[in-house]
This record gives sequence, C-alpha cells and structure tokens, in this order.
Amino acid sequence: MTDADARNDAAPASGARLGFVDALKAGASQLIVLHHLAFYGPMSDAAAPLAPALVGWFSEYARIAVQVFLVIGGFLGARAMAPDGVLLAGRPLRLLARRYLRLVVPFAAALVLAVALSAIARLGMEHDSIPAAPGLAQIGAHLLLLHGLLDYDALTAGSWYVAIDLQLFALLTLLLWLARGTAASTAARRRLGTTLVAALALASLFHFNRDARWDVSAPYFFAAYAMGALVWWLSRHSDGPIRIALMAAATAAALLVEFRLRIAVALLAALALAASQRGGWLSRWPTDGAIAFLGRIGYSVFLVHFPVMLVVGAAFTRMAGADPWLNALGIGLAWAASVATGALFHRFVERPAGSLPVTW
Repeated sequence: MTDADARNDAAPASGARLGFVDALKAGASQLIVLHHLAFYGPMSDAAAPLAPALVGWFSEYARIAVQVFLVIGGFLGARAMAPDGVLLAGRPLRLLARRYLRLVVPFAAALVLAVALSAIARLGMEHDSIPAAPGLAQIGAHLLLLHGLLDYDALTAGSWYVAIDLQLFALLTLLLWLARGTAASTAARRRLGTTLVAALALASLFHFNRDARWDVSAPYFFAAYAMGALVWWLSRHSDGPIRIALMAAATAAALLVEFRLRIAVALLAALALAASQRGGWLSRWPTDGAIAFLGRIGYSVFLVHFPVMLVVGAAFTRMAGADPWLNALGIGLAWAASVATGALFHRFVERPAGSLPVTW
C-alpha cells in the first residue's frame, strides 16, 4: 500500500466534531429511547392514564427520529469518504471493513448485554417485548448483520438500524467507486458520482420506499441517506441553495405521489444541515457541553437502552404493580439508567472500537 493510499484510507476517521450534528444526534437518540419506553409495556401501560396524549405521541411518532440518524449517516459518510464528491480511498473494501468493525464490535458487546439482561428480565415478568433466548444461528446472523435479510427475530430493539447502516455505507461507497473508475477527470468523477447518488435516491423516493417488502434493505432507506450526502456536496457550491431547492422539490413531488412522514422528517433534517453548513455554524453551535456529550454517546445509548429498560420494567412490575405514579417513576429511572449505561458503554466499548486497525 502506498503512502497516498494510507492517507486516503485514513480519511474517514479524520475531522473535528460538528456541534450541530451532535445536537441532532442527541435529540434523535433521546426521542428513540422515549419511543421505546412508551411503546413497550408494562410500565407505560400503567403510567399512560397520567398523560395519555403524551405517551401516545411518543409511542406513535417519536420513532420517526431514526430518519435523522439516516440523514446524518449520509452527511458524515460523504464528508469522510468523498468530501469533494470523489471517493478518496483507493481500496473501498478497507472502508467497508473499517465500517463493519466500528459497527459490529460495539453491537456484539450490546448483544451480550441484551441477552444477559433479557434473561434477567424474564425472571421478573412475562411480556412479549422480551426477546426469547437466542440460538447460535440467530446470533451468527446478527454478528454478520444479516438478521433482517434472513428474517431472524431481533435480539434487541433497533438492531435493524445497525445492519441498514452498513448496507447504506456500502451502497454509497459502491456508487462513488463506480464513478471514480469510470470517469477520466476529477470533475467528471464528481458529476457522475453525484448523479448516481441522486438517481438512486429518486428510485428510492418513488419506488423502493413505497414498498414495505424492501424495508430490510438499503434501497428502501437510501433516499434519506442520500439527502445527507447530497447536502454535504451541494452546500459547498456557490449555487448551493438552488441545487438544494431542486433536491427539496424532487422530494416534495415524491410526497405528493404518496405522503410519508419519515421522508418529510428526513427532508427537514437535511435542510437543517444545509442551513447550518451554508450559515457557517455547523461546527460552532450549539456550544452546550451536555448536548455535545449526549450527541457523542448517542449510538451507545441507542445500542444499550432496550435491555436496560426491560430490567427496570421487570423490577417495577414486581414492586409497583399497576400504580401509575410508581410506574412513571420507573420510566424516569429507566431513561436515566439508559443514558448512564450508554455513557459507560461509549467510554469502554464504542470509543476503543473506533480505533481498531484494518491491516489488509
């Protein structure tokens, strides 16, 4: 491997933190935790009479926050692997291997935690939200991030997202690699790469995302991911607002064909990122340390919150019965415990996993 390849392959790991991205991640990760606390009983069932509209909203709508993660994934993926629209890395398989390790090492640790805590939760209550004890094939499918495609039951809530993240990253890498290998000049590679990403995004908007049979694979989610990538590239042009307006218009047309809240939220997240990038405050606002911290640990909280929630739920089922106020207290404790566990998981698992080398 040449020195140039080494620098290029290292590019995805570089770059300072972006304050506005951290803020979006912080908000989205907390909404997803609150969604699962509201959606999965029995604590939310008992506490719901205290605030039925609020519990109903979190149960029904807060899950859409995952679209923000999809848009951010495309935005950061483009920033890391092709900041100027041309794939930097000479060995795209190294990019995929690094991405797989960064995803699957913390995911594997989270699965161990999920299996263990689910077994503890089963001792305290019987509830259909608790995953059954897994078999070896089910565990293997999860570790290969093929559990959705092979139709295995998830061992923890949100495990589908980890697999989709890798698929989306691989798909974006493939499109940019095709553009790099096909076009002769840098400008032509940039145009072709952007065109390929935009074309597949349109296919996702008008076809794949409208067919639930595709919801275990990248094409279904690619529109949101591509919006993030396109915003990163288009915002850097002098006529960026016009190009972004065209992207928004195409998305609006798809929503007229069939309205989907998930796509509308993805568009709003992409436009917010575009505004922050064009306005010059992408990396400078907000400056609140707590928001930045919650953004940094967002993926870890996403990975570990569900089994923590199950154990707290099992304890309060035994202690509180159907008392709404005690169960509301249990929901608050589960939320706090999820964040605390996520912070520890980030410190001792996710962050070390991010520095694992790929040596081939």
